[in-house]
Amino acid sequence: MSGSVLVAYGSRQGSTRDVAEAVGATLREQGREVDVEPAGKVKEIGRYEGVVLGGALYRGRWHRGARRLLKRQRGRLSTMPVAVFAMGPRRNEEVAFERSRLQLERALAKAPEVEPTSTAVFGGVDREKGIDLRDWEAIRAWAQKVGAALDDQPSAPR
Repeated sequence: MSGSVLVAYGSRQGSTRDVAEAVGATLREQGREVDVEPAGKVKEIGRYEGVVLGGALYRGRWHRGARRLLKRQRGRLSTMPVAVFAMGPRRNEEVAFERSRLQLERALAKAPEVEPTSTAVFGGVDREKGIDLRDWEAIRAWAQKVGAALDDQPSAPR
């Protein structure tokens, strides 16, 4: 697939937006048309051939905008390639990342018909404490894998 992709994100402080923009830039480098939009502002996804949906985890829950987009568009999302990411822990410990993965899985379980081609949890940001665990190399590498997975997917019916 070399068509258009939506990268939608839920972010309060902007760190998830920064990651969504990096994912979008990587997909553009692969020759795709990409729109990067706040999940809460997305009304229709029918014109896209794939979606990347990301959101920060706050107090054990995926960002409200990401959850709502998943719920509202789950019928359409179930027929197209979807990749999902979460911005999670602010401690660089495996147990913190595992807890964040479980929180993301819990959010995705509410729309079981949507089967992501790829999921990822990236380190989070706490600006007040000077913590930034985003691994830009890992984020770009994941985005490249997402692009490759999109190429392997048959085009969804419109």
